[in-house]
Amino acid sequence: MTKEKMEEVLSKIHATDSAKDMVGCDLIIEAVFEDRALKAKVTQEVESVMLTEGTFASNTSTLPITGLAQASARPKQFIGLHFFSPVDKMPLVEIICGAETDDATLAKAFDYVLQIKKTPIVVNDSRGFYTSRVFSTYVMEGIAMLGEGQHPKSIENAGMKAGMPVGPLALTDEVSMKLMDHIRKQTEKDLAAEGKTVPQHPGFAVCEKLLAVNRPGKAAGAGFYEYPVGGTKYLWPELTTMFPQTTPLDQQEMIDRMLIVQALDTVRCVEEGVLRSVADANIGSIFGWGFSPFNGGTLQFINGYGLKKLIERSKQLEAKYGERFAVPKLLQDKADKGELFVD
Repeated sequence: MTKEKMEEVLSKIHATDSAKDMVGCDLIIEAVFEDRALKAKVTQEVESVMLTEGTFASNTSTLPITGLAQASARPKQFIGLHFFSPVDKMPLVEIICGAETDDATLAKAFDYVLQIKKTPIVVNDSRGFYTSRVFSTYVMEGIAMLGEGQHPKSIENAGMKAGMPVGPLALTDEVSMKLMDHIRKQTEKDLAAEGKTVPQHPGFAVCEKLLAVNRPGKAAGAGFYEYPVGGTKYLWPELTTMFPQTTPLDQQEMIDRMLIVQALDTVRCVEEGVLRSVADANIGSIFGWGFSPFNGGTLQFINGYGLKKLIERSKQLEAKYGERFAVPKLLQDKADKGELFVD
């Protein structure tokens, strides 16, 4: 980019700390961190000055849009626009419709995503929506393996061998364990208010141990990896002391766990009505978090693996590792009828 082009682009960006500068805006995208009260404050502050017919979008990665829209005076014009990091490189935007989001608002959001040359998928409201929810199953499975005593390098190698762009521990460092912990605590608060509890996962204890020794991720220069200034990152040597090593798992077992846990949760997203199409599931998984592209996406992975074979393997994994590998009814029904996941 030439200096002139750079200055032209930067001249279009106006940084401000005043909502008054948003008078007349027809689309606002809120991207503050995952705190319900803060998001409500921003929503109300900005809606008071933007165009009455304008669209308000939240870039939340996990908090249900219907709940966030309760702070809005115009819930029909409230929608989720979930971008992926790094935004300049990741092609996907997940559009999330709340319970009251109207079709005109969805159309505007879809239009906007196409205008900025991104690929949209449309999903219905749910905690974590589709992408954040299923992506988290991948990283948490890798973290759980570390807690079981698997060597961190073996875990990372298995993730890469499975076709994922980055190992689960490196990916957690990129996202930030502190952010993941914050999301979990907000989820616990929300569910407690509904009289529910967060399903426990063996990876939680691992995260808590790392956070207790101030290793939240790459941004802090310390996570599962060390980040020497001007040097190449490397796995923190103390991991094998903190999580004593046990009998190594076969690499294929690790790969199966990482891929199948994502596929099963995708089926649950279809079953619960979060996903609207098989295409959105497959496109969203590849473009959103890089799910094993040579497998064609999370649902196409099931088609390729074979539904009956996958059910049999899932039951074996459930017996060893717990209910996160339980077979959804929809998967069993499709296998019984000889159907595939197709639109």
